[in-house]
Amino acid sequence: MTNNSIRFRLAEPPDAAAIRDIVRAAYAKWVPVIGREPLPMRANYEKAVAEHPLDLAVADGHIVGMIETIPAEDHLWIENVCVAPHAQGRGIGRLLLERAERKALEAGHSEIRLLTNGAFEANVSLYKKHGFVIDREEPFMGGMTIYMSKKLPR
Repeated sequence: MTNNSIRFRLAEPPDAAAIRDIVRAAYAKWVPVIGREPLPMRANYEKAVAEHPLDLAVADGHIVGMIETIPAEDHLWIENVCVAPHAQGRGIGRLLLERAERKALEAGHSEIRLLTNGAFEANVSLYKKHGFVIDREEPFMGGMTIYMSKKLPR
């Protein structure tokens, strides 16, 4: 699978089960780290698909990644971004983040924001590598939530 073989499309209601499966697989590695299922593993993806856009990365007819964004008044919120374990390390996450940046700019926003668990050190490093900065940290469920943002060029 190359980046050229990746196509993107908006999720539709029938995609909810596949999205849930990918999210559960992608986040499963964090369960032993934090001692519980990360919140995205428990989300209602039927509701998410109905309420706001989820962009899907598709390769060979199979969903391999997703990014769930929610428009806010002054920024675009990234609710969730993940890539199926077998497709990780191929730049799909970067492509999904770039899609969010384009969506934000098209909506007139100059910033994207997200949060992650502080124990997910690889994710924090990845976001920093892609230009995000830590805005604040807050205790949550025995851990630390890291709020991050990225200013976008206008």
